[in-house]
Amino acid sequence: MPIETAMPTERSMPTEPVLIAGEWCSEPNLGSFSATNPKTREAGSLRYPVSGRATLERALEAATLAARELAHTPPEPIARFLELCAEGLEARAEALVALAHTETGLPREPRLGHVELPRTLGQLRQAARAVRTRAWCQPVLDLELDIRSMFAPLEAPVFVLGPNNFPLAFNAVMGGDFAAAIAAQNPVIAKAHPSLPGTTRLLAEIALHALEQAGLPASSLQMVYHVDPELGLELVADPRVGATAFTGSRRAGLALKAAADRAGKPIYLELGSINPVFVLPGAVRERGQEIAQDLFASCSLAAGQFCTNPGLSVVIDGPETKQFLEWLGRHFQSEPSGCLFSAAAAAHLSASVATLIGAGAELVCGGRERTDGGFGFDNTLLLTSGAQFLANRAALQTEAFGAVHLVVVVGELDQMRQVARALEGSLTGSVYSDRRGSDDAAYRELAEALASRVGRLLNDKMPTGVAVSPAMHHGGPYPATGHPGFTSVGLPASIQRFAVRRCYDSVRQHRLPPELENHNPTGCWRSVDGAWTNQGV
Repeated sequence: MPIETAMPTERSMPTEPVLIAGEWCSEPNLGSFSATNPKTREAGSLRYPVSGRATLERALEAATLAARELAHTPPEPIARFLELCAEGLEARAEALVALAHTETGLPREPRLGHVELPRTLGQLRQAARAVRTRAWCQPVLDLELDIRSMFAPLEAPVFVLGPNNFPLAFNAVMGGDFAAAIAAQNPVIAKAHPSLPGTTRLLAEIALHALEQAGLPASSLQMVYHVDPELGLELVADPRVGATAFTGSRRAGLALKAAADRAGKPIYLELGSINPVFVLPGAVRERGQEIAQDLFASCSLAAGQFCTNPGLSVVIDGPETKQFLEWLGRHFQSEPSGCLFSAAAAAHLSASVATLIGAGAELVCGGRERTDGGFGFDNTLLLTSGAQFLANRAALQTEAFGAVHLVVVVGELDQMRQVARALEGSLTGSVYSDRRGSDDAAYRELAEALASRVGRLLNDKMPTGVAVSPAMHHGGPYPATGHPGFTSVGLPASIQRFAVRRCYDSVRQHRLPPELENHNPTGCWRSVDGAWTNQGV
């Protein structure tokens, strides 16, 4: 997952304001940093503050007050706010894309302007629809026993820590976790990723204007740029915080989880994933060259800085496989490598490759940090055997967050199944098979072994695309996430991370939430005595 950027400290220069209680406020001089353009390695002219305990206390107080009001706000203003956010993004699209490009090095087009921005707009509008339809509430009525239950707001702030690899769609402000938390009628305390301070500031400006237009409490959003790690640990454990959402490195995520767990606080983590790709023999024979090209394209997209980047593939040895590896190697050697987000990302790749080689992987090409131009690392391909992988399974599953790929060559299908069973949890797992059916029996056996190790199983498809669909599950077993039962993409399911189940036993009709009343004034879909209906009873 994305790597935290080192924080230079500078106390003498003025810094940009943080958003607290609906106001842009200056910060005490506790340290500051600037964003770095990864394509030029040049620091920006603006300085952003490191917030201290006093600022976080003010943010918590303001958000806690807003939580009570939001929890009792009718659905329409919440939905309208999310739509106004989308409209505001569209109005400021050019400036947002330019800022995100400068802070990440990601291409303006098509990546930011025609892929990520539309995705961000779509998930905000899908969240608005889920608010209006009450789909996230999932009301359940047992008429015989007169027991009713539904998901409801936490009535507490949600702390959101965004990554650097999706500056819009996963941003702590306006990203998927933000949209889900607001849809569940909870305020957000957002911590910008230190690589994205300017982008996050602009998103927060748009969100604040949308709050005013929708008539929601201005304190529904607090935004800081950076905090000392120890303060982050305190915040996730604070009794006033309802839940936390984190996307980032395993090291940082597990530290936050330990603090939240000690306090009994929910935390939802997306930590890292190697996303294995299994290529069965019939597929290699049928279209090996095409698969090799697609595999490299998936590995190298955005310089490999995707949580769904395929870091490992598994093939069965044979003459066609040798040709497949030659095709794959040519792509890794001949295609230019992309821009990394930071110097820390390049250092992480160097360390990961060294670990893989130390565990017995053979370096086919690459393996070096680029020193020319911006931050970069050569496209890197490594090779190992099935026996070596099984003997050193932990080290050979070291995540390399970049265009680094390990191919495991096994002797037969049974060893391929053994590799699948030896895998740590991943967000995705892909199986490529012969379209004419020669791999069907092998697919069934392999998919059975793989399904429990991944959150999303793909067939004849690379994993880097994550559609914002109600059916999408962007999660998986540890260490991909902190809990396999939850998704950070796909509405309304992602909203339920930031909700509490409330049960009403023999409560009189006029005292029930509208979603649970017999005549169903909201018209939402409900499970009534085991059958789903949107009719009253």
